[in-house]
Amino acid sequence: MSLIQLKRVCKSYQSGAQRVDAVRDVDLRIAAGEFAVLAGPSGSGKTTLLNLIGGLDQPGQGQVLVEGINLAACNAAQLADFRLRRIGFVFQSFNLIPVLTARENAEFVLMLQNAPPALRQTRINALFEELGISGLERRKPMELSGGQQQRVAVARAMASEPAVVLADEPTANLDSETANGLLRLMRRLNRELGTTFLFSSHDQKVIDHADRVILLKDGRIVA
Repeated sequence: MSLIQLKRVCKSYQSGAQRVDAVRDVDLRIAAGEFAVLAGPSGSGKTTLLNLIGGLDQPGQGQVLVEGINLAACNAAQLADFRLRRIGFVFQSFNLIPVLTARENAEFVLMLQNAPPALRQTRINALFEELGISGLERRKPMELSGGQQQRVAVARAMASEPAVVLADEPTANLDSETANGLLRLMRRLNRELGTTFLFSSHDQKVIDHADRVILLKDGRIVA
């Protein structure tokens, strides 16, 4: 069974008096353990699809199933719990909490899950070492470079050992060397832990690392 399955999914938005069809009649399957990228130009529907798969948005038509759960049939509380326990998010703008330290940001999801302190410490220590940011635990986001903030965001996404990590333009704010290092690291985590990664990107570096490229144009899968 596919980890992620989209069936005839459509999503429209109202922009003033104009209706925008962001996603149109999309069928898609993502298997467990895949390292896949949604590629295409800006406005092609990549971020909208990620938001639908992550339960951050609901389809206008069709079904979005993750681990066999129909997200369209879930209420707000069920969606929030599902996101907390099964989805890891890496946002383009990092979305770190400014008043928290790097460690506190990375632990945040585990704290919401009421994970015991010993487990939180073990997982975060291991992730920070793996990500090459050991020693930065007490720094606030404003004291970190863009690449370091992105690595903290990856640690937060991976800490709860989610079924899938959704990454929206993860290299957009990074220089080439940092971006390549981050992609190699995510690839290694994918291979070693079996975590499914689904990216949205038009960055050729991301596309080159993927097992499968799903090309979008005007809200449709074209290749």
